[in-house]
Amino acid sequence: MAKNPSRYFKNSPEIIQLGVIMYVRFPLSRHNVEDLLHKRGIDICHESVRLWVDRFGTYFAH
Repeated sequence: MAKNPSRYFKNSPEIIQLGVIMYVRFPLSRHNVEDLLHKRGIDICHESVRLWVDRFGTYFAH
């Protein structure tokens, strides 16, 4: 059984994937991603985006 890489995070894998893709795909800062997700009703910190990109950036690239 494959382990879920986002099992220790309180946000859903879809939110994590959206944040990472927005940060990597578009020329946005972590604060911009935080603001865009906040407008969608998702309350996160810009440091969460940094952690997600560091941890899942290469995972989503593969």
